[in-house]
Amino acid sequence: MLMSYDMRRSSESKAFRFAANGSIGVQPNQRKLGLFRRRFGGQSDVYGTYDLRTGQARQVKAPVTDKVLFTHLRGSQPYGVYLLVNNMTRALAVDFDDHNLEWPMQFVAAAKNYGIESYIERSKSKGYHVWIFFANPGVLAAKARRVARRILDEIGKPDTEVFPKQDQLDDTRRYGNFINAPLFGTLVPRNRTVFVMRRDPMRPYADQWAFLEQVELVSESALDGIIEVNDLNQVSVTARPRWLSTTTASNPHFGLPPCARRMLEEGVFANQRVACFRLAVQLKRVGLPFDLAVSALMSWAQKNNPDRGKRIITPAEITSQTSYAYRGNYRSCGCEDEAVKPFCDKSCPIHPRVVAP
Repeated sequence: MLMSYDMRRSSESKAFRFAANGSIGVQPNQRKLGLFRRRFGGQSDVYGTYDLRTGQARQVKAPVTDKVLFTHLRGSQPYGVYLLVNNMTRALAVDFDDHNLEWPMQFVAAAKNYGIESYIERSKSKGYHVWIFFANPGVLAAKARRVARRILDEIGKPDTEVFPKQDQLDDTRRYGNFINAPLFGTLVPRNRTVFVMRRDPMRPYADQWAFLEQVELVSESALDGIIEVNDLNQVSVTARPRWLSTTTASNPHFGLPPCARRMLEEGVFANQRVACFRLAVQLKRVGLPFDLAVSALMSWAQKNNPDRGKRIITPAEITSQTSYAYRGNYRSCGCEDEAVKPFCDKSCPIHPRVVAP
C-alpha cells in the first residue's frame, strides 16, 4: 500500500488538486482519465447521476465520454457507473450504508484471508464502499458476486448491497444498477468519495491517483480457485451466529462474543487500557491482522466517554496494548475484568459458567 505524498511537490497530484478545488485551470491528463476509466468503467452508453440540490438520482442514456468523467472529477456533475456489461465486470463494490468502520474493515480482512485485496472508500454522505478491482478484460459477475456474498455471510452482514446487483443482463434488464464513482470533485475536500488508508482509515490517501495505479487486480482464475475450494457452486450456506463461528486460515469467521461487540459499538467509560487489551485479544482470535486491529481500535476509541474527566486512550497506548495482545497466547475473554463486566450479555454461550456460584 502507498503512504501519503507531498501534494505540493508531486506533479502527479495535479489532477487530484484539480478535483479537490474545482479549478478549471488544471485538467487531468489523458493518462489519468484512462486510469479512472479502467478502474471505474462499465457500460459505455449509459451512466447514472444525481441532482446536487435534491439528491434525486437519474439515468442518462448517452455515451460515457471523457467530458462526462472530467465534469465528475471537477465536481460539476456526478458520474455513476453501471458496472455490469452483459455478464462481465471490471470491479465490484460492497455498500456499507452506515458510519461504522468495523464492517468494511472486517470485509477487507476476510477478503485478504482468501488472497483478495480490497479497498475502502468513504462514500458521499454516509458509510463506506469496499472495492475489488479485476484484471482486464474483467471477470464473470456471477463469480465475483458469489465470492463477495460468501465473505458477507462470514462477517454476519449477508443483506449488504453488492454492485453489480445482478449476475447478467438480458432482454428484461438492459442496464442493471449504477453506483456513484469515487473522486467527485466538490466532495474530495470534505474527505468524501476518497479511498482511505488501510493503517489509518480515518485518513485518505493524499495522492489518490498513485493509489489507484497500485491497486492489486484479481484474476478470474483466483475467483475460480476460491469457488472450487469452498464449494461455492453449491447453494450458499446461511451464516451462523457470529459468536458460534470458528476461525481457521481458510475459513475466516468473525465470531466476536456479545460483550466485545457491545464494547466496540458503544465505547467504554472506564478502564480503557484493559478494555483495549481484551478487545485486541478477541480481534486476534478471530483472525484480524494486527494493523487492521489497531485501526479498528482507533475508531473504537472515538466512541469512548471516560468518566471523571479522564482523557481518551491515545493512539500510542492503543498500539502498545494491541502489541501485548498479539505477542502473547491469551485465550481468556476477560469476563472477570471490571472493564468487561458492564458489557456481559446473557446470550453469550459462556455467560452461565461465568456467573454461576
